[in-house]
Amino acid sequence: MSPRTPAWVRSYRVRAVLADLCGAGAGACAAFLVRFGALTPYVLPYLLVSLALPVVWCCAVALSRAYEPRMLGVGSEEFRRVVQAGVSLTAGTAIGSYVTKTDVARGYVVLALPLVTLLTLILRYALRRSLHRRRAAGHCMRKVVAVGHAASVAELVQLFRKERHHGMDVVAACLPGGTPGELVAEVPVGGDLSDVPIVVDQVRADTVAVLACPEMDGQALRRLAWRLERTHTELVVAPALMDVAGPRTMIRPVAGLPLLHVEHPELAGARQLVKNVFDRLVAVLLLVLLSPVLAALAVAVRVTSPGPALFRQTRVGRDGRLFTIVKFRTMRRGSEQQKITLVSERDGLLFKIRNDPRVTPLGMLMRRHSLDELPQLINVIRGHMSLVGPRPPLPEEVARYGDDVRRRLLVRPGLTGLWQVSGRSDLSWEESVRLDLRYVENWSLTLDLQILWKTWSAVARGQGAY
Repeated sequence: MSPRTPAWVRSYRVRAVLADLCGAGAGACAAFLVRFGALTPYVLPYLLVSLALPVVWCCAVALSRAYEPRMLGVGSEEFRRVVQAGVSLTAGTAIGSYVTKTDVARGYVVLALPLVTLLTLILRYALRRSLHRRRAAGHCMRKVVAVGHAASVAELVQLFRKERHHGMDVVAACLPGGTPGELVAEVPVGGDLSDVPIVVDQVRADTVAVLACPEMDGQALRRLAWRLERTHTELVVAPALMDVAGPRTMIRPVAGLPLLHVEHPELAGARQLVKNVFDRLVAVLLLVLLSPVLAALAVAVRVTSPGPALFRQTRVGRDGRLFTIVKFRTMRRGSEQQKITLVSERDGLLFKIRNDPRVTPLGMLMRRHSLDELPQLINVIRGHMSLVGPRPPLPEEVARYGDDVRRRLLVRPGLTGLWQVSGRSDLSWEESVRLDLRYVENWSLTLDLQILWKTWSAVARGQGAY
């Protein structure tokens, strides 16, 4: 462990090792009891294997590099490497037993290794949630020196302050021609580009983030990396292309140059077909399971205020096609006619009013927990919407879209999406567009599953819904 590594990183890595030991121990014991039950001389070797499995498992996880500080606490790479360790250990066990002609109880292996992997993932996720709570309070943050032009640095500072779970805190900046004492987004400027190592030492930073900057060319960046290497300070480089997910990017060395290859988003084909089938199957299942809840809500809407239980409205779907969205009615009858008379807290093209007087008390409760949107499962089944996607816009909003914003219409709108798990109605128009475009550019079934998982906690909190 390098001297520049923060104390919280060392502590977190120790807890990750302990979590892996506990997960492996619990998984091995459970597999032993299920497969063998009573302790007999025949199963004594498997008892020893169960006792040794936690140590072997931690070694496999370490070989998969899942304990590296840069992997801990954020992103899916940590979980992917744990799964990789489980697959590698399972394959190694199978090959080893075949080569050595060892008779291994397959039932034990089939139970133990997947269970160990699953329990480890659960405990790692619990650790990460705990870390994110501490970061929300300003603890366990990496000290970052941002290098680039003032506008880019200010944007990076704003992004890190908003998404604190990433654990990046910009404590100083180095600008082309920067003078100590200046401020960029309330962050002190430590000097110009040549002063980066000095500033890093002054603020005890453990990370340097280099933004797109013509002055920081390949030769200058290489020299900076050499100087930071002495103090083991991490160097990250942010490309000029924003909001492009890792799976779409690949470094390809050409003539000694590390070229960043960016794949085009896949908006059709087999993956899209899989998404459509998945959406409709899950929507049918949810509609069947939630039918008693839907019936109860429909009755409650009719009883608490005059008017129909369902509200229908024209929205714009994929490629600009119009469809009728179905929701539970949350407003009093005639609310659409009152809209033009209201003074809204409007931002961009969105019409959102906190404490909207048109909303009924029951409607306010349903909106808070997104219960009014459950009938949209019918739209998903009919192919108008997806489970995950951009927010379904109104025709008058689309009429004012610019060319960039129209990319939201390349995919079906969603019952939930990045906007749902990132603030909902509290988001500004620009932020809502940025999240929707990020989804369009980087969608995948894995991303959909992550958003669906996060939706439950966002809906339960009810934050940003009105």
